[in-house]
Amino acid sequence: MNVAVIDVGKTNKKIHIYDESLSLIDSRSRSFDSVEREGLLVFPSEAIEEWLFDNLGDLASRVGFDLVAITTHGATITAVREDGTLALPIIDYTYEPGDEFHEEFYRLYGAPDDLQQSTASLPLPGLLNVAQTIHFFKTRYPVEWSETAHLLLYPQYLAYKLTGIPSSDVTYAACHGFLYDFASQGFCHVARQLDALDRLPQPVRLPGEILGVVDPEVAGRTGMLPTTRVLVGVHDSNSSLLPYLIKKTDEDFIVNSSGTWCVAMHPESSVDIQEDEIGKAVFYNASVFGEPVKTSILMGGQEFDTHVTLLKERAGLGTLPEIPASLYEDVASQASEFILPAIVQGTGQFPDSKARIISGDLVYPFDAIQAGGELPSLASDHARYIAVLNLSLAIQTVTALSRVGLGPGVTVYTEGGFRNNPDYNALIAALVPEAIFRLSGMAEATSYGAALLGLAAAREIDPRELGGLFELEQERVSPMQVPSLASYAAEFHRQLTP
Repeated sequence: MNVAVIDVGKTNKKIHIYDESLSLIDSRSRSFDSVEREGLLVFPSEAIEEWLFDNLGDLASRVGFDLVAITTHGATITAVREDGTLALPIIDYTYEPGDEFHEEFYRLYGAPDDLQQSTASLPLPGLLNVAQTIHFFKTRYPVEWSETAHLLLYPQYLAYKLTGIPSSDVTYAACHGFLYDFASQGFCHVARQLDALDRLPQPVRLPGEILGVVDPEVAGRTGMLPTTRVLVGVHDSNSSLLPYLIKKTDEDFIVNSSGTWCVAMHPESSVDIQEDEIGKAVFYNASVFGEPVKTSILMGGQEFDTHVTLLKERAGLGTLPEIPASLYEDVASQASEFILPAIVQGTGQFPDSKARIISGDLVYPFDAIQAGGELPSLASDHARYIAVLNLSLAIQTVTALSRVGLGPGVTVYTEGGFRNNPDYNALIAALVPEAIFRLSGMAEATSYGAALLGLAAAREIDPRELGGLFELEQERVSPMQVPSLASYAAEFHRQLTP
């Protein structure tokens, strides 16, 4: 019994085939960049779907599979006509419709703070809130909106292309979309005010449910067996969280999933947005079981990559230098050099902060540096610059972790890109010595979580019964010895106020 997993990241698209022991036996991958069409930034959906169908057909003939599970990146919704065609292109969520658009949305559907409290979502730039994309459809394209029969979240759109059956999934509906009501476990008042309820498939389903079998036309085109079953589909972060929910049932833990976006996820029993969290990058996801997962985000990978690229392009950086702990202590003890967020203003744990570099009494706005302005003298000392950058990201991460429940005895599992940055991890461990920090992960974690859902559905069991099939890598992180670190962190927070 083989499971095919369609794993659609924002750039990289993959199909993985897992056998009944959840061993990866075949795979395909390809990158697709967003394209500009008529002033919109959109995903090349036709090319992506053609690639997916061609490779599903090839894999069906080579190794075969009995079930398809789907996981995709977030913040994407599709407008589909009754005949199954797209009424509008699939818009890249980084497209920015402008301040007036956002102001109009909040005037019509509720102030950002009120929406964060009532929907456990947070306001984000661009079209990162799915409800705003729906409003964009309605107001900018009224003719196409009138032709829209189904509003399908991205995993469910791909499931619809395979089965012809529209559906909605809780992990995607509940993820910073202003669309979900945890109390009723359905779409919320914003969806009703948008006049979208008749286009959003209901009820909201769990992602591991079997939606149906492939459409006969799809089976004929691809060579997939007409009995091939397809799951509802799952949001990528929640897919990668599933192995921890299976293996760590007796542990209070946070997963720090790091990459362009660093996503801290803490499973909880209820939704509780505190007053001091309003306006911060804190919200609730729903797990694959429909249970609350307190979540915070920051663009840690984006910050790191932007600064490193700056050093490479304008300051001659080659490979990243090794940095002794003594250099971190030197920076911390002087507490006169800081790299402050956020490269994408309005995101992260300090949304009011403007990205800048402080060197003694001098302040260098980062937008001026990016425009070709003067570099701080710090840029000539690559090791010191990277040390200051790692300190910044560690302090930001601890803030994000604290906002989802970091405390004594809690275990934090860092996976993704930053697990390969030992200084970052050792600094976090030093900042919160009463917690436990581990490096963790598994190859293709997002795909693997979807495969777990697929195998459980095929066997008609709860995914939590599959814990014996795999192990999570985990390595304890030792804190770095930086005596002045706590005082440096306090000064960092003081400097955040311009």
